[in-house]
Parts: sequence; structure tokens; C-alpha cells
Amino acid sequence: MRTLSLVVIATLFVTACKKEEVKAVEAAKPAVAAPAPAEVKPAPAPAGAARVVELKVTENGFEPGNVKLKKDEPVKFVVTRVTDATCATELLIAETDIKAELPLNKPVEVAWTPTKAGQVKFGCAMDMMVGGLLLVE
Repeated sequence: MRTLSLVVIATLFVTACKKEEVKAVEAAKPAVAAPAPAEVKPAPAPAGAARVVELKVTENGFEPGNVKLKKDEPVKFVVTRVTDATCATELLIAETDIKAELPLNKPVEVAWTPTKAGQVKFGCAMDMMVGGLLLVE
């Protein structure tokens, strides 16, 4: 009986050691990093479809303040005013007849196609004190 007990104890000891060896080997393996995600670029708009540009009106004004566009490329601005602490309750685009009300926390879509290269101011109705530039290439 004593021999059997010694055999069982020895077997348990060997098994426990092997489990520790496996754990040590697994811990020593270099971690396999997940592949880096591919750079996500917005898909070009299908021919005739407008490029979507999201703008927010915050306490800092329109964000982003400058937007790069391409001449003759249709654009759909989606503008959301997220604060009452601003005079920008409307969006005006200089040299156009665009004037859009911006209700609080409701996205407003504004379509426009720039027809010439250059800088075009956009902003609030108060002489565009809060605004930015549309940089048309």
C-alpha cells in the first residue's frame, strides 16, 4: 500500500511539474500582435454623388474651421449645433444664397457645389464672426 501511495504521489508531482513547464513555455512565447488596421480612407463618392462633410457648432465655433474641397465636386455638409453658447444658429456661405437654420442638436444637411477655386468664408449670420474657410482647389 505504501508503494502505491508513493507511486501516486510521484505521479502527481511529475504531472504538476509538467503543467508548470507548459505554463512557463507559453509565458515565454512572444505575444503575437494583431495586425495593424489598414488606414481607413473615405471611399470616393460615386459619380454624381455628393461628398459628405460633417461640421459641428460648439462653444469654439464651427469645427473643423477650414475644409478642403475640390472645384465642381458636389458637397453635402451635415451641420450639427451642439451648444446654445454661440451666435452661430445659422450657416451662411459667402458668395452664395445659402442660409440654413441650425436647430440645437439636430443635423442639418446643406448641399453645395463650388464652381471656382479659392477661399470661401462660411459662418454665422452675424457678419460671419464665427466661421471658417472653405478651401477650394
